[in-house]
Amino acid sequence: MTQHVQIRRASPADFDALGGVFHAAIREGAAQYTEADRAAWSPAPRAGEARAAHLRAQSVWLAETGGRPLGFLTLTGEGYVDLAYILAEAQGQGLFRRLYDALEGEARRVGMVRLWTDASLHAKGPFEAVGFTAAYAETVERSGEQLKRFRMEKTLHG
Repeated sequence: MTQHVQIRRASPADFDALGGVFHAAIREGAAQYTEADRAAWSPAPRAGEARAAHLRAQSVWLAETGGRPLGFLTLTGEGYVDLAYILAEAQGQGLFRRLYDALEGEARRVGMVRLWTDASLHAKGPFEAVGFTAAYAETVERSGEQLKRFRMEKTLHG
């Protein structure tokens, strides 16, 4: 990445593009899962009003360069980190940490004391790197495929 990466709050105008990031990150970056797993998890980019409504109900942080989204994280009002996706080509460059720092800063500002997520095999390491711990592992079914993930949590101290 030669251009400057900006972290900002996403707006509804960004939501369809984030569906593309979600899809590409799963299909091209989640190598711990089989192709069948990834196809079940994200058969196509998610867009449209249902997806926009889901994202409007959360705080969404976006990493972009030159107007092109590279990744995003979302947070519900209850402290659940719902979505965390970085394009494969942008991974390993500190974007997850930068997005997470913005998210945690907001969580602290509004007085949240605990964050939690359901992290994929691919996301477990980045969440551990920012202080989350795995509470338990579980398997979820998506279109006939069994996907392993981890419930992870982090307590925010003063």
